[in-house]
Amino acid sequence: MIEEIHIRDLGVITDAVLPLGPGLTILSGETGAGKTMVVTALGMLLGRRADAGAVRVGAEKAVTEAVVNVPSDHAAVALVEDAGGDVDHEQDRASLQLSRTVAATGRSRAHVGGRSAPVARLGELGETLVAVHGQSDQLRLTSAAAQRHALDTFAAVHDTGSARGRKKAAESRGFEELLGEYRAALSSFEAVEAELSEIREKGRERALEAQSLRAALEEIDAVEPVSGEDEALNAESQKLTSLESLRAASMTAHAALSGSEEDPDAASSILLVDRALSALDQEADSDPELEQLAQRVRELSVLTNDVAADLSAYATGLDEDGPARLAEVEARRAALRGLTKTYGADIDEVLAFAETARTRLESLGDDPQREEQLAAQRDQLLEALEAQAGELTQRRRRAAEQLAQEVGTELKALAMPNAALIVSVEPSQRFDRWGRDTVEFLLRAHADASPRPLGKGASGGELSRLMLALEVVLAAVDPVPTFVFDEVDSGVGGKAALEIGRRLKMLARNVQVLVVTHLPQVAAFADEHVLVTKSSDSTVSDVSVLSQDERVIELARMLAGHEDSEAAQEHARELLSDASA
Repeated sequence: MIEEIHIRDLGVITDAVLPLGPGLTILSGETGAGKTMVVTALGMLLGRRADAGAVRVGAEKAVTEAVVNVPSDHAAVALVEDAGGDVDHEQDRASLQLSRTVAATGRSRAHVGGRSAPVARLGELGETLVAVHGQSDQLRLTSAAAQRHALDTFAAVHDTGSARGRKKAAESRGFEELLGEYRAALSSFEAVEAELSEIREKGRERALEAQSLRAALEEIDAVEPVSGEDEALNAESQKLTSLESLRAASMTAHAALSGSEEDPDAASSILLVDRALSALDQEADSDPELEQLAQRVRELSVLTNDVAADLSAYATGLDEDGPARLAEVEARRAALRGLTKTYGADIDEVLAFAETARTRLESLGDDPQREEQLAAQRDQLLEALEAQAGELTQRRRRAAEQLAQEVGTELKALAMPNAALIVSVEPSQRFDRWGRDTVEFLLRAHADASPRPLGKGASGGELSRLMLALEVVLAAVDPVPTFVFDEVDSGVGGKAALEIGRRLKMLARNVQVLVVTHLPQVAAFADEHVLVTKSSDSTVSDVSVLSQDERVIELARMLAGHEDSEAAQEHARELLSDASA
C-alpha cells in the first residue's frame, strides 16, 4: 500500500505531505481546492504523460514522491531491484521509494528506489501497485489482456471456491490445471508442426545442406585424421628439421664425457671422475667426512657413465632417412591443415564437427515415413488441443456468467438497476498460450441499449460505478494493493450514495482504497478522512488529516454548505454513526 505521498508545486499545492493508511481514505474539499491534483500526482508516479501546465505558476518544477510498502515477494520489488534501485527490507515487507519530477519547460525525470530510471519503469510498477478509476481515465481492466486475466483468475477461484465449484473440482480438473495441460499440448503441437513444416517447406535447403555435409565428411574421411595427430606431427617435424645439429650436439657431448676415438689419450669427464674417485678411495677410511664425499663422487661416476651411454644411443638412433621421413611428415601436416582451415582450429575440433555433421546428415535424409508419422502425430495433438481449448472456453463462459451476475447485483445497489455487464467469450481460429478465446467486457447501460466496450457506452460516473462493482467482485481473487476512485459517486445521491460508500468500504477490507468525493454519504465510511483546503485567494492549497471532531465539521459542510450549522453537524454525526454500524 501507499504509506505517504509528498506533493510539491503541483497545481495549487505548494508543499503537502499526505499520509495514508490501510482501508478507506476519503479526500474531500471545495471545488477547485486541488483534490484532483492528488490523483494527478498519483498519475505522474504511475508513469503517465506529464503536463508541464500542471507545474505551479512561478515554480521551476513539480515533484511528486511516494513511499510504498508491499510484501517482499511482490512483483514491484523485483522491478525496482532490476532498475538498480534500493529496497528497504524488514521481515516479510519491503519499502519502495518512487518519485517523478516535471519541469516547467516540459522535461520529465523519474527515480525508482533512489536511482534514475525511465518513466516507462514507473508505468510497469504502477500496473502492479495501483488501479485508477476516474471520470475520464480507467487504467485497469480496459485492455483485452487485463480482462482475460481477471476472468481467468475468477474462473480459477470459482472452480474450487463454492460448494458447486468444489463438486466440479472433484469431478474434473481445475481451471489452472486444465490451462497447464493445454499449454503442454500446445508446446508439443508447435514442435511437431515446426518439424513437419521444415520437412515439407525446406526440402531444397535441406538437400543443399545434406550435399554440403556429405562433401565435408568425404573430405575428412579421405584424410582419416586421428585425435592429437597434428600436435605429434608438429613435434616430429621440428625434430627432423634439426637432425644434423642434434646429431652433432649429442656426439660432441658424448666425446666430452667418455673421450674421443681419434684421441684416446685426451682427458674425458669419465676418466677425470674415475681418477678423483681412486684418490679418495685410498684415504676414505681415515675420515667419515671424506667417505661421504667419496660416495658422492661414486654416484657422479655412475651418472656420468649412464649419460654418456644414453648420448651414444641417441646419436646412433637418429634416423639416417630423416629427409625422406620429413617429406612424409610435411605432406601429412599439409593434409591436416587443409581440414583445420575449414572445419576447426585443431584436429579434435575437426573430429567433433564430423560427428555432429553425421548426426545432422541422418536427420536430413528424405524419410517419407517420418513425414507421415509427424502428420499423424500433429493431427492427434490438434484434436486434443481443440478439445482442451473448447473446455477452456466452456469454463470461461460459465465463469463469465457468474461474474456478470455478481457485478449486476452490485450495479443495482449502485443506482444502475437496468445496467448489466456482458462478458463475451468468443473462440477464434488462432491458438495462443491462453487458449483461443477473445475475452471482452462490455457495458449495457440499460435494457434497450446495445452492449458496448468499456469506456464507450457510459458516462464517466456510470463507468466509475461499473468499475467499482467489478473491483468489489474481483477484490478477493485479483487485487492490486491500492485502488483510486475519482468522483465515483458523480450523478448520484441519497440511498445510492450510501450504497457506494458501503461498497467502497467492502473493497477496502482487502486493499487500500483512496476516493475523491463530494458526497458526505460516501465520506462517512472513511477509515481516514483527508481534507484539501485552499487559501482565501485560491492560489495555494493544503492537505490535512481530520480528527473525529473535524470530520463532523467537514461532513456538515458537505451536507449543507454551513459547517457551523448545529443541525448539519447533528446530521453528520448520524451519518458517521450509521456508517460505523
